[in-house]
Parts: sequence; structure tokens; C-alpha cells
Amino acid sequence: MTDETRGAEALADLGSETIAEGAGRLHPWPAAVIHLCSGILTAACLAWALSVPQYLGYAFYTEQLLALVLGLALCVCYHALNVHGKRQSGLPLIDMALGYIGLVTCLWVSWQYPRLLLDVAFRTNEVLIISAIVILLCLEGLRRATGWALLTVVLCFFAYAMVAHLAPVELRGRPVEPGPLAVYLAFDPSAVFGSPLVVGATIVLMFLWMGDALVRSGGGEFFKDISMAFLGDKRAGAAKICVVGSALFGMISGSAVSNVASVGVFTIPLMKRTGYPAKVAGAIEAVGSTGGQLMPPVMGAAAFLMAEFIEMPYAEVALSAAVPAVLYYLALYFQVDLIAGKERMDRLREAMPKAGAVLKEGWHLIIPFVLLVYAMFAWEQSPEVAAIAATATIFVVNIFRGYKGNRLRLTDFFKTLSSTGRTTTDLIMTLAAAGFIIGILNITGLGFALTLWLVKMSGSSLYLLLFIAFAVSLVLGMGMPTTAVYVLLAALVAPSIVQALTHAFPAAAQNPAVTKMSAHMFILYGGMLSMITPPVALAAYAAANISGAGPMETGWWACRIGWAKFVLPFMFVLSPTLLLYGNQYWIAYDCITAAIGIYMVTAGLVGWCERDMSVVERVILCIAGIMAVFPASILTFFVEGDVSAIGVVVGLLILVPMYIGGRRARLAEAAAE
Repeated sequence: MTDETRGAEALADLGSETIAEGAGRLHPWPAAVIHLCSGILTAACLAWALSVPQYLGYAFYTEQLLALVLGLALCVCYHALNVHGKRQSGLPLIDMALGYIGLVTCLWVSWQYPRLLLDVAFRTNEVLIISAIVILLCLEGLRRATGWALLTVVLCFFAYAMVAHLAPVELRGRPVEPGPLAVYLAFDPSAVFGSPLVVGATIVLMFLWMGDALVRSGGGEFFKDISMAFLGDKRAGAAKICVVGSALFGMISGSAVSNVASVGVFTIPLMKRTGYPAKVAGAIEAVGSTGGQLMPPVMGAAAFLMAEFIEMPYAEVALSAAVPAVLYYLALYFQVDLIAGKERMDRLREAMPKAGAVLKEGWHLIIPFVLLVYAMFAWEQSPEVAAIAATATIFVVNIFRGYKGNRLRLTDFFKTLSSTGRTTTDLIMTLAAAGFIIGILNITGLGFALTLWLVKMSGSSLYLLLFIAFAVSLVLGMGMPTTAVYVLLAALVAPSIVQALTHAFPAAAQNPAVTKMSAHMFILYGGMLSMITPPVALAAYAAANISGAGPMETGWWACRIGWAKFVLPFMFVLSPTLLLYGNQYWIAYDCITAAIGIYMVTAGLVGWCERDMSVVERVILCIAGIMAVFPASILTFFVEGDVSAIGVVVGLLILVPMYIGGRRARLAEAAAE
């Protein structure tokens, strides 16, 4: 095994080894502390979302809740993960002491926050000591929970803050002393207690709680069974089960690596049995699981942060993400189907469950999703209230109806609180780090300077700026969680894209919301590319651990199979109709031509549509597909007129005769046998 492979597998193990799984091998005492702190963490956030303190006549700062959450998360992190970022074993006294120090310090901040807020201006010894403890413990907790990549980025920002006044003119910032910087980052509402941690504690955690309850009630089994029932007997049935199952499970998990770990253990061996090579099976699962972060109504944690950054309702973000997510999974669905047809892979021989029987037994598991969507879109409730209502529905309904023997009891309510708190700990560490970065950008002025520098470097060319932003997202995403990548790009790159879009399309200035949505959705997709793009592709490497293939070859195959993810961001950033903005006719027209174009490009890349294609046919089909996929405004310098319609016509002129001729030949071959 090469050093590169060993390092890749270690990263995959780290990504898939959640804190929730870490409590199993611990000494009973730290295990009990983890369960208790995790349960209190979730319960505190639940009480805050339901406005329990206000009903009881108490008024608290939001920062007091966030300090409590951060302290509990630090305690859980140091009890569950050792210095190497692996699961603890035995009784780790030093790590436990660090966890208790973090907990006590943050509890003190939470209790004394109104007084400390007045002392911050004077930078008292108490405030300085608390700031140093919080920052150091958060940085070490971040390293244990997510690895070195994100910590390195955060430390680079800290280093910049120290020498900002010495940087080149374009990136020069205000000079900041270490003491004031530490106090600012530890106490200011725009730093560690800023919007990332607010969104994580008040919104994202509620959706994770809902997902945990749904899985415990048999939701994961239901999604798998419904996928098998409808797709198991089709061509590429195993891979299609993977695609649809990953999309459905991703709606409630919002995490690529956990999606691979949950769904891949079933779908990857299934695909291998029908003829898919191990590297291809792993790549399909990695691509399918990564898309779960894009699937409404839940999506991933980054989507909730996006709603906060662009100051728009989460329901509108989820609605705008619907078409790109469908196009993404269509590309994957088409690809697995065409690959199976070209390679003449076997169909599944296992007995498939009947759709009617699955729906009859598990129809009640659809109710929470219906309620969630209805609460957000029809009742216009906040996301956290909608998630709590959906979770309550899961518990109430499951008392009367279970799925495959999965029934929730009163004890499961407390188990979900503890489990959700544990799985949220690494997210809280990431969001705290994001707060540090945003705080440094604010106090030094780097965010504004970088926006001007990027626009200047691109020569005010929108297309060049988009490619620069895309490249930056790939580099920053190497080994970093999607949430952290998005926060970085939202603060560093998104403002320059918004500015460039406004200049390139003057009409866009009349509706800034559309421009913001396009720019932030672009970087959200760009940030998620890291999950499947080598050299550090966590989702691909987690899938490789299950499939037995090499991590790097799985990653490169994931890039090939997930080609749409490299194209989709450019589509909707330049065509808001794909985000459901604009005239209804043009929205429908662009969505249909984009779907047809995706099939054309996929068929051209695979080189098969009921028969093998020549090189010329593949090239022409890919070009025609690109013309159909992209909006006309991009390609008018190639040809006058509606390039989308021209691409569709050219592609169909190639595909239709090919499909008919290939079908006839295959039927004749089958008859001869």
C-alpha cells in the first residue's frame, strides 16, 4: 500500500467515523458524560426553538445559548476523540480535563455574558483568559473532529490578521493586536457566536433530530424498499436503487459521507453482483450520496447557512435548488442505465418487494415530509418549527404504526436527543471555525479587499471570474467539510460574483435577490465538488472502503460519472430560469431542454444508445447536448438563433435513428437465440 493510498484511507476513515459512533468503546464514565452532554445540547436547542424561556418569563441573549452549546460540544469532542482524531478508549484523563475546562469556561460565559459584555471593551484579565481558552480548545477540537485541512486554513487567516497591514496593497488590512483579536473572536456576535453557529444550533440541529427519529422509525428501510420495489427489476436496477435511495436518504441526512456509510453498505455489493466493477460501483454511490446535500426539502447544513447569508427564507432556497438537484440525479440515472446497457450487465435476480406492500406498510412515513413542506411553504413557518412539527408527527404516528417492527418508545425520544447531540458535535466545531474566519474578515477588512481584487484580476469578465471561483472552490474543498467550504466562499468569493453578474446583466440589478441566489448556489455546488474530486475526495474514499477498490481510481471515476456537477453551476448562474426565476414559459422551456441536453451529453460520454457510437457521433452528440443545456446567451457567438432548440434538434436527429435501429438489432438478436 502506498503512502498516498494509506493517507486517503485514513481521511476516509476520519470522515466516516462520526462522534456518534465513538462512544461504543469508551470507559463507562466518559461514555455517560457524552450521552448526558449530548442530550442536554439537543434539549437546550429544542427549548430555544420553541421559545420556552420566553414562555417562562426569562430573557436571554442568543450568545448565552451558543456559549452553552459550544461548551457541551467541546466536552463531547474531547471525551469522544483522542489526540489523533480517532475514537477514544479507556479513561482519557487529560482529554477529559480539557473537555471539562471547555465546558466550565463556556458555562461561565453563558451565565455571566451580560456582565462580560461590558468588560470586553476594557479587555480585563478575565476576558483575555476566557478568550484564549475558548479559541485554543476550539482549534484543537476542530483538528480532532475534521482533520488538519480546515485547521490549516483557519491558522492561515489568524496569521494574516497578525500581518494584514504588511500585505500587498490589494489585500492590505487593518493592523490588529493579538489581545484585541482574541477578545473579538471569542465574544463578538459576528465571530464565534455569529450566524454560522446560530444557524447550526437553532435550525440545522432540528433537522438532524428529525432525520435521526425518521431513521429509528424505519425510514431508511422504507426508502430502500421503495427504491427496490420500483426499480429493482429494471436494467441497471442495482445502480438505480443506489441513485434513488441515496437521493431519498440524502434528503434527511444532508451528509455525503454518512450517506455512503448508510446506503453504500447495501447498494455497492448489490451493484458488484450485477457486473459493475468495484471502482464504478463505489463511484456511483459517492456521486449519488454527494447529491443528497442538494435535495430539498432538507438539503445539507450549508443550505441553511445560505439562507442566512442571502437573507431569504429557507423555503425559497429549497425551491430554487429543486431543478438543479433533479437535473443532477437525472444525469446520474441516465449514466448508470446507459453503462448497464452498453456492458450488458445482469439484472438483479433477488426477489424484489412489491410496491403496493411497501406503501401499505410504510405510507405513514411520508406524512412527516408532507407536513414539513406544507408548514414551510403554505403556513410560512420557520424551518426549525416545521422540522420540530415533522419530528413530533414521526413520534406520534409511529406509536400506532411501525415499519418492519421499528416502533418508537418513550426511551427513544431521549436516545434521539443524545444521538443528535453527538452527531452535531463535529458540525459545531466546523461552524465555530467558520465564525473565526468571518470575524477575521470583518476586523481586518479582507473580505471587501478580496472582492475588489478578484474583480480586478478577472478584468471584469464574468466568465473568467466564474472559472476562478470554481477553481478556488476545488482547492479550498480538499478535505474540508462542505459547510466550511461554503462559508469561506460565501465570504470571500460570492460578493465578487454578485458584482460581476450585476455588471454583465444590468437587468439583474433590478432584482438583487436573483443575483444573490445564483451566486451563492454556484459556490454551494462548487464547494461540494470536493466530496468526489481527488486528491482528497471524502465521499469517494468512504465508498472505496466499502467496494474494495482503490480510493484514487474511485475518485476519478466519480468525477467522470458526476460530470453534471461540473456543468450545472455554470448553467444556473447564467440562467436564473433553472432556479425557477422568470417567465413560467421560459422556466418550463429551459428545464426541458436542459434535461434533454443532459441525456445527450451522457449518451455521448458513455458512447452507447442501444448500439455503440462512433467517435464522430459521440463528439457531435456532446456538442449538441451542451448547446441544449446552456442558455442561448452564452453560445450566440457560435450561431445565431435559439441554440438550445438547435442542439435538441441535432441531437435527436442522431439519437432517434440510433435508438430505433439498435432496438431492432437487439430484438432480432434475441429472436435468433
